[in-house]
Amino acid sequence: MRDALNYLLTMVRWVLRRNIKRIVWNLFLAFVPLALSVWLFRRERRSRSLVWWLGLLVFFAFLPNAPYILTDVIHMIRDIRTIRSVWIVTLVVFPVHLLFILTGFEAYVLSLINMGYYLHRIGRSKWIPGAELLTHALCAVGIYLGRFPRFNSWDIVTQPDELVVYTIEDLTNKRPLVIVLVTFLIVAGLYWIMKQVTLGILLQRRKATLVTRQ
Repeated sequence: MRDALNYLLTMVRWVLRRNIKRIVWNLFLAFVPLALSVWLFRRERRSRSLVWWLGLLVFFAFLPNAPYILTDVIHMIRDIRTIRSVWIVTLVVFPVHLLFILTGFEAYVLSLINMGYYLHRIGRSKWIPGAELLTHALCAVGIYLGRFPRFNSWDIVTQPDELVVYTIEDLTNKRPLVIVLVTFLIVAGLYWIMKQVTLGILLQRRKATLVTRQ
């Protein structure tokens, strides 16, 4: 029993060492737009300043990094092929990668919930579904540009000409358009599911808080 536990812990450390740098960096990029969404959409303010608009641009530039984490499933497949042990895959590889992917995507869900809260607060509730769909579409393009030609969010500033030219030329071809469309459907579908779960959890927490205060 002790030997099995030690072996399991050894494999956990192996998987983490193999992936930790990528996981930490990608989660950092995913939480940048989440932090910005709190600052942009949750703070009370009377007017939108120039700094606010700049923050909004940075928010949308970094937002694709959160759903981009879904594509890191390729690294989970790589680890599965390397280990080839059903028990280690079930108890170590799958939980580690699943937790990482769900955490990153939840940052995306919370960011858009915050955006919806802001639109509701300024009396634009009818815009929320359209804003979410447009955001999914923009993120689908961003995910493609990040996974295949390997552009980064900051390339909007460091090499905007190359980014624009590549996007226009590449997305006029059939294969990239199909990839973007499939990505959009996956992101939109998962977002809808996780949004319902997240809002349900938040609602239960709010009810529990009200009961406690009473």
